[in-house]
Amino acid sequence: MEIYTIAIIGGTGKSGKYLVENLLEKGYHLKLLVRNPENFTLQNPLIEVVKGDARDETAIDKLIEGTDLVMSTLGQPKGEKSIFSDAAKNIISAMNHYGIKRYIVTTGLSVNTASDHKNERVNMATDWMYQNYPETTADKQKEYEILLESNLDWTLVRLPLIHLTEENFSIETNLTDCKGEGINAGDLAEFLASQIEDSEYIQKSPFLYNLKG
Repeated sequence: MEIYTIAIIGGTGKSGKYLVENLLEKGYHLKLLVRNPENFTLQNPLIEVVKGDARDETAIDKLIEGTDLVMSTLGQPKGEKSIFSDAAKNIISAMNHYGIKRYIVTTGLSVNTASDHKNERVNMATDWMYQNYPETTADKQKEYEILLESNLDWTLVRLPLIHLTEENFSIETNLTDCKGEGINAGDLAEFLASQIEDSEYIQKSPFLYNLKG
Protein backbone atom coordinates (compact mmCIF):
# COMPACT_ATOMS: atom_id res chain seq x y z
CA MET A 1 0.00 0.00 0.00
CA GLU A 2 1.29 3.42 -0.93
CA ILE A 3 1.29 6.00 1.85
CA TYR A 4 -0.66 8.88 0.40
CA THR A 5 -1.36 12.31 1.80
CA ILE A 6 -5.13 12.75 1.85
CA ALA A 7 -7.07 16.02 2.04
CA ILE A 8 -10.11 15.53 4.30
CA ILE A 9 -13.20 17.76 4.35
CA GLY A 10 -15.77 17.07 7.08
CA GLY A 11 -13.27 15.12 9.17
CA THR A 12 -14.50 16.60 12.45
CA GLY A 13 -18.13 15.62 11.74
CA LYS A 14 -20.01 12.65 13.12
CA SER A 15 -19.06 10.10 10.46
CA GLY A 16 -15.88 11.96 9.50
CA LYS A 17 -14.28 11.19 12.86
CA TYR A 18 -14.56 7.47 12.14
CA LEU A 19 -12.95 7.98 8.72
CA VAL A 20 -10.05 9.96 10.20
CA GLU A 21 -9.39 7.27 12.83
CA ASN A 22 -9.53 4.53 10.18
CA LEU A 23 -7.07 6.31 7.88
CA LEU A 24 -4.69 7.09 10.75
CA GLU A 25 -4.67 3.42 11.74
CA LYS A 26 -3.68 2.60 8.16
CA GLY A 27 -0.79 5.08 8.35
CA TYR A 28 -2.00 7.71 5.88
CA HIS A 29 -0.92 11.33 6.21
CA LEU A 30 -3.95 13.61 6.55
CA LYS A 31 -4.59 17.29 5.92
CA LEU A 32 -7.83 18.25 7.69
CA LEU A 33 -9.97 21.28 6.95
CA VAL A 34 -11.16 22.53 10.35
CA ARG A 35 -13.36 25.56 11.01
CA ASN A 36 -12.29 25.99 14.63
CA PRO A 37 -8.82 24.47 15.15
CA GLU A 38 -8.86 25.61 18.79
CA ASN A 39 -11.61 23.03 19.42
CA PHE A 40 -9.78 20.23 17.61
CA THR A 41 -8.16 18.01 20.22
CA LEU A 42 -6.90 14.99 18.25
CA GLN A 43 -3.11 15.06 18.45
CA ASN A 44 -1.31 12.93 15.88
CA PRO A 45 1.93 13.54 13.96
CA LEU A 46 0.20 12.29 10.78
CA ILE A 47 -2.33 15.18 10.92
CA GLU A 48 -1.90 18.68 9.54
CA VAL A 49 -4.75 21.10 10.24
CA VAL A 50 -5.83 23.81 7.79
CA LYS A 51 -8.20 26.46 9.19
CA GLY A 52 -11.25 27.36 7.13
CA ASP A 53 -14.43 25.96 5.67
CA ALA A 54 -15.43 24.47 2.34
CA ARG A 55 -16.82 27.77 0.99
CA ASP A 56 -13.42 29.43 1.44
CA GLU A 57 -11.53 29.06 -1.87
CA THR A 58 -8.21 30.02 -0.27
CA ALA A 59 -8.57 27.45 2.50
CA ILE A 60 -9.56 24.69 0.05
CA ASP A 61 -6.59 25.58 -2.14
CA LYS A 62 -4.23 25.41 0.84
CA LEU A 63 -5.81 22.13 1.97
CA ILE A 64 -5.46 20.35 -1.36
CA GLU A 65 -1.97 21.58 -2.27
CA GLY A 66 0.55 18.77 -1.82
CA THR A 67 -2.01 15.97 -1.39
CA ASP A 68 -2.63 12.87 -3.52
CA LEU A 69 -6.40 12.56 -3.25
CA VAL A 70 -9.40 14.21 -1.57
CA MET A 71 -12.11 12.70 0.64
CA SER A 72 -15.22 14.47 1.96
CA THR A 73 -17.87 13.55 4.51
CA LEU A 74 -19.09 17.14 4.63
CA GLY A 75 -22.31 17.81 6.51
CA GLN A 76 -24.64 20.80 6.31
CA PRO A 77 -23.76 23.48 8.91
CA LYS A 78 -26.82 24.49 10.90
CA GLY A 79 -28.33 27.85 10.07
CA GLU A 80 -26.33 28.39 6.87
CA LYS A 81 -27.31 28.24 3.23
CA SER A 82 -26.67 24.88 1.60
CA ILE A 83 -22.95 24.20 1.25
CA PHE A 84 -22.67 21.20 -1.08
CA SER A 85 -22.48 22.67 -4.59
CA ASP A 86 -20.33 25.60 -3.43
CA ALA A 87 -17.92 23.15 -1.81
CA ALA A 88 -17.86 20.92 -4.90
CA LYS A 89 -16.95 23.84 -7.17
CA ASN A 90 -14.08 24.92 -4.91
CA ILE A 91 -12.77 21.37 -4.48
CA ILE A 92 -12.92 20.54 -8.20
CA SER A 93 -11.22 23.84 -9.09
CA ALA A 94 -8.36 23.23 -6.65
CA MET A 95 -7.98 19.58 -7.67
CA ASN A 96 -7.75 20.59 -11.32
CA HIS A 97 -5.21 23.28 -10.44
CA TYR A 98 -2.94 20.77 -8.66
CA GLY A 99 -3.56 17.90 -11.08
CA ILE A 100 -5.24 15.65 -8.48
CA LYS A 101 -7.80 13.21 -9.87
CA ARG A 102 -9.24 11.01 -7.10
CA TYR A 103 -12.19 12.40 -5.12
CA ILE A 104 -14.25 10.22 -2.74
CA VAL A 105 -17.32 11.91 -1.26
CA THR A 106 -20.51 10.97 0.61
CA THR A 107 -24.06 12.16 0.08
CA GLY A 108 -27.63 11.15 0.90
CA LEU A 109 -30.24 8.77 -0.50
CA SER A 110 -32.11 11.62 -2.16
CA VAL A 111 -29.60 12.03 -5.00
CA ASN A 112 -31.00 10.59 -8.22
CA THR A 113 -29.02 9.18 -11.15
CA ALA A 114 -30.26 8.30 -14.62
CA SER A 115 -29.98 4.54 -13.97
CA ASP A 116 -31.83 4.45 -10.61
CA HIS A 117 -34.61 2.01 -9.77
CA LYS A 118 -35.30 3.15 -6.22
CA ASN A 119 -37.76 1.06 -4.21
CA GLU A 120 -40.89 2.62 -2.77
CA ARG A 121 -39.32 3.24 0.66
CA VAL A 122 -36.36 5.10 -0.84
CA ASN A 123 -38.61 7.07 -3.19
CA MET A 124 -40.74 8.10 -0.21
CA ALA A 125 -37.62 9.12 1.73
CA THR A 126 -36.41 11.16 -1.25
CA ASP A 127 -39.81 12.92 -1.53
CA TRP A 128 -39.77 13.58 2.22
CA MET A 129 -36.33 15.21 1.96
CA TYR A 130 -37.49 17.47 -0.88
CA GLN A 131 -40.57 18.48 1.13
CA ASN A 132 -38.76 19.11 4.43
CA TYR A 133 -35.27 20.20 3.32
CA PRO A 134 -35.81 21.50 -0.21
CA GLU A 135 -32.73 23.71 -0.40
CA THR A 136 -30.10 21.23 0.80
CA THR A 137 -31.73 18.30 -1.05
CA ALA A 138 -31.74 20.17 -4.36
CA ASP A 139 -28.18 21.33 -3.69
CA LYS A 140 -26.96 17.74 -3.14
CA GLN A 141 -28.45 16.86 -6.53
CA LYS A 142 -26.63 19.86 -7.99
CA GLU A 143 -23.38 18.60 -6.45
CA TYR A 144 -23.86 15.31 -8.31
CA GLU A 145 -24.50 17.16 -11.59
CA ILE A 146 -21.31 19.20 -11.06
CA LEU A 147 -19.30 16.03 -10.49
CA LEU A 148 -20.80 14.47 -13.64
CA GLU A 149 -19.47 17.41 -15.66
CA SER A 150 -15.98 17.20 -14.13
CA ASN A 151 -13.12 15.08 -15.44
CA LEU A 152 -12.17 13.86 -11.95
CA ASP A 153 -12.03 10.23 -10.87
CA TRP A 154 -14.86 10.80 -8.40
CA THR A 155 -16.96 8.35 -6.40
CA LEU A 156 -20.13 9.71 -4.79
CA VAL A 157 -21.30 7.26 -2.11
CA ARG A 158 -25.03 7.50 -1.37
CA LEU A 159 -25.96 6.67 2.21
CA PRO A 160 -29.02 5.83 4.31
CA LEU A 161 -29.13 6.72 8.02
CA ILE A 162 -25.64 6.58 9.57
CA HIS A 163 -25.37 4.77 12.91
CA LEU A 164 -22.48 6.12 14.97
CA THR A 165 -20.93 2.82 15.99
CA GLU A 166 -17.81 0.79 15.26
CA GLU A 167 -19.90 -2.40 15.27
CA ASN A 168 -19.45 -4.22 11.98
CA PHE A 169 -22.10 -5.85 9.81
CA SER A 170 -22.03 -7.12 6.26
CA ILE A 171 -22.25 -4.34 3.71
CA GLU A 172 -23.63 -4.23 0.19
CA THR A 173 -23.30 -1.73 -2.62
CA ASN A 174 -25.82 -1.17 -5.37
CA LEU A 175 -25.79 1.34 -8.21
CA THR A 176 -29.57 1.59 -8.65
CA ASP A 177 -31.32 1.02 -5.30
CA CYS A 178 -30.73 1.13 -1.54
CA LYS A 179 -31.93 -2.13 -0.03
CA GLY A 180 -30.79 -1.43 3.53
CA GLU A 181 -32.03 1.12 6.06
CA GLY A 182 -28.74 2.11 7.67
CA ILE A 183 -24.95 2.05 7.57
CA ASN A 184 -22.61 1.88 10.55
CA ALA A 185 -20.02 4.65 10.67
CA GLY A 186 -17.22 2.11 11.15
CA ASP A 187 -18.29 0.16 8.06
CA LEU A 188 -18.64 3.39 6.10
CA ALA A 189 -15.11 4.46 7.06
CA GLU A 190 -13.68 1.10 5.99
CA PHE A 191 -15.50 1.26 2.64
CA LEU A 192 -14.34 4.82 1.94
CA ALA A 193 -10.76 3.83 2.78
CA SER A 194 -11.03 0.83 0.43
CA GLN A 195 -11.91 3.17 -2.46
CA ILE A 196 -8.48 4.81 -2.32
CA GLU A 197 -7.00 1.87 -4.24
CA ASP A 198 -10.21 0.59 -5.90
CA SER A 199 -11.35 1.81 -9.33
CA GLU A 200 -14.66 -0.08 -9.50
CA TYR A 201 -16.81 2.94 -8.68
CA ILE A 202 -14.90 5.70 -10.46
CA GLN A 203 -17.42 8.21 -11.84
CA LYS A 204 -20.25 6.23 -10.23
CA SER A 205 -22.65 6.76 -7.31
CA PRO A 206 -23.14 3.52 -5.39
CA PHE A 207 -25.56 3.16 -2.50
CA LEU A 208 -23.84 1.65 0.55
CA TYR A 209 -25.78 -0.04 3.34
CA ASN A 210 -25.61 -2.74 5.99
CA LEU A 211 -27.26 -6.11 5.63
CA LYS A 212 -28.45 -7.05 9.10
CA GLY A 213 -29.40 -10.72 9.22
